[in-house]
Amino acid sequence: MSGQVSNMHGATIQYIARQAILKSDLEVFAYELLYRDSENNAFPVGVSDELATGRMFFNSLMFIGVDRLTAGQLAFINLSDDSLLQELPNLLSPQKIVIEIVERSKDIPLLVESVSSLVKKGYRFALDDYDGDPKWQPLLELMQFVKLEVQEPIIKTTMMIKKLKRQYPQLHVVVERIETQEQYQYIQKAGADYFQGFFFSRPEMLNHGNVEPSKLVVLELLRSTAKKSLCFKEIQQRVSKDLSLTARLLKLANAKAGDERIEIKSISQAVVYLGEDAIRQFVKILALSKLGVDKPSELTRMGLARAKFVEAFLRPGGEEMADRGYLLGLMSILDVILEVEMSVIAAEFSLDASLSSALLDYQGLLGGALRLAIEIERNEWQEAERILQAIRPATPTDSLYDMANESRSYADEILEIVGEFEHDQAS
Repeated sequence: MSGQVSNMHGATIQYIARQAILKSDLEVFAYELLYRDSENNAFPVGVSDELATGRMFFNSLMFIGVDRLTAGQLAFINLSDDSLLQELPNLLSPQKIVIEIVERSKDIPLLVESVSSLVKKGYRFALDDYDGDPKWQPLLELMQFVKLEVQEPIIKTTMMIKKLKRQYPQLHVVVERIETQEQYQYIQKAGADYFQGFFFSRPEMLNHGNVEPSKLVVLELLRSTAKKSLCFKEIQQRVSKDLSLTARLLKLANAKAGDERIEIKSISQAVVYLGEDAIRQFVKILALSKLGVDKPSELTRMGLARAKFVEAFLRPGGEEMADRGYLLGLMSILDVILEVEMSVIAAEFSLDASLSSALLDYQGLLGGALRLAIEIERNEWQEAERILQAIRPATPTDSLYDMANESRSYADEILEIVGEFEHDQAS
């Protein structure tokens, strides 16, 4: 994933940096994940904590996943006050993350209340850039980690380490911004537990392909979640129109499951599994991150048309089968958009055996329906008729033409609406 990404086929590139946090034997203990908006390896000027938090959660943590970003190590993640108070950490499993409370935090009593609630759910916290101010004392009681920056003269840092270890023996002290061998030796001798800084490694840039949701779908979701009672069917319908939201929702369902991996069979299953609170938080992150500036690509049009065709073809088998067909059609183009092997996608989204075999090897009725959609897409009608005879010979060939026309119209209609919306927003 690290290094330059090219030929993204209409996708945008998202950036994130990670910096190692080392144990005393200089083995990696964790990585701190840092928001970036370009190849410039620095926090972007003019970006608020809330916006950075939203973008990193939505584009990287929920889309790519913590394990892949940290190679299976623990992840330290900065959160702004607003994000923390909205309990956005609930969108990620607590096993693999440590939430850093930034030094700009202001409403300490409210933070204490939120942190206390999240600690009971198994989340771990670090107080970032601790400066010794007494205002932090109520939070220190709840922390598992405290982070210090190296100060000069170095004795200031070593005295702070010893004081913290004496007053809060449960705390693990992480010292960052270590730049020389001499600093490292003093800090290690003073009793620090973990070490971070340019002396060991600079932040490593990672980038990955990303497909942004349209503003129209985001606004529709915001309207849906603004209602007092959430309609899961409505959420499912909104999400199913957008490839990127489908991918993120499936990832989110698996993240919420933690170690208990679930088998995702449809968008509706993911929506119901997540529940009302997580869906509302998911949509809030969408709004925070202010994504969706690009018009959908032709690949998105293709994915929507495939999804609608497979759904229509499988509808005689019932609503659940049709839902699974729609999901299969959308996911069938993710390998091209993200430049990731389809086998990786099937594993990452925890697809059940029938969906995986359909996606990877065109097996079963689901796989046959997908192959049918692809051959019609290529205008290979003879091959399409041959597949039809093999998987469902009772279906009239003429009906394929109707389903193909309807699926293209469906995709065109959605993209036209989005295009009109974008034009109105620009003017």
